[in-house]
Amino acid sequence: MRSKLKPEKIFQLYFPIVAILAALLLTAIVISVMGFNFVEAIQALFVGAFGSLGAIGETLNKATPVILTGLSYAIAQKCGIINLGAEGQLYMGALAATIVGTNLNGTPSVIHITITLIAGFLGGALYGIIVGLLKNLFDASELITTIMLNYIAMAFCGWCISFPLKDTEATSNFPQSRAVLESVQLPRLISGTRLHAGIILAVLAIVFYYVFLKYTKKGFEMRTIGLSRSVAQNAGMRLSTTSLLAIFIAGGFAGLGGAIELLGVQFRLINAFSLNFGFDGIAVALLGNSNALGIGLSGILFGALRSGSNRMQMITKLPVAVIYMIQSFIILFVIGRSMFDFRKLRVYKRFAKRKMLQGEKT
Repeated sequence: MRSKLKPEKIFQLYFPIVAILAALLLTAIVISVMGFNFVEAIQALFVGAFGSLGAIGETLNKATPVILTGLSYAIAQKCGIINLGAEGQLYMGALAATIVGTNLNGTPSVIHITITLIAGFLGGALYGIIVGLLKNLFDASELITTIMLNYIAMAFCGWCISFPLKDTEATSNFPQSRAVLESVQLPRLISGTRLHAGIILAVLAIVFYYVFLKYTKKGFEMRTIGLSRSVAQNAGMRLSTTSLLAIFIAGGFAGLGGAIELLGVQFRLINAFSLNFGFDGIAVALLGNSNALGIGLSGILFGALRSGSNRMQMITKLPVAVIYMIQSFIILFVIGRSMFDFRKLRVYKRFAKRKMLQGEKT
């Protein structure tokens, strides 16, 4: 019986694992040169990320926003749009959620949470629409507009928490908004941990991403446009409308990530609200090859790196910058994948020949 997976597909399937292992190997070399014990560091990192229910909860909490920003990058990329603006869209989603979450006192909790999450989604989605409009009307490069809109969003949020949304009763000298009401805070899933219901929403977003792209007409049109705009145009597909929908959903995913982080972890908007969630989401999408399951697993990996870093630093005295080094190595290897032609690799040729002979025997 012939294998359903082509050799090249198999290489692409296992490449993220190879990238992670190669990144760890390079990190091990660097850590050893620095005079630290790599095995001890990895052990501390693992225990810090998965060593207890509380640690697992922190890992999943940190994975949630990067999964959503990963989906943001991925769904835009499927339509041929490079969305580097998830960071700004996340901030705008958090801002919208702050406005709703600090008001509507007396609203039933379920209704209040739902309205606030919708506001967060729309905040990011409408901000994402700006990118689509600039591209459709003026052919502006989304690479430039998304990056610039990131800075505008962060600056605007900084102004909002310094003036109209500022918590005037706060004792801190740093600008911050009022804390969201208790009725809008996400419920804890496991008693004694900080794990909140946001991870469930992230899983539902992954399911939506998969079903929408694979089984809906608009999802098919997005994938077609991403593969070939000329083919899509000749087939009568509405490129502008579909692209706007793609960036709308992309911005919505990122905005939802900001709303969940606000309602589940931080409870108020501050200047350093995002820990580079938007940019980490790009790496998550690339490592997961824009695959629904791959994005979920990559998000958990990045969440584990973040949550385990504190214990690693405490046990081994290694700086947290080592985590960013691991992430950087992973990204370099993943990006480098596009530079290789698997069909020219000697190991690939041997593998393909063996699979072909096995197919002939069956």
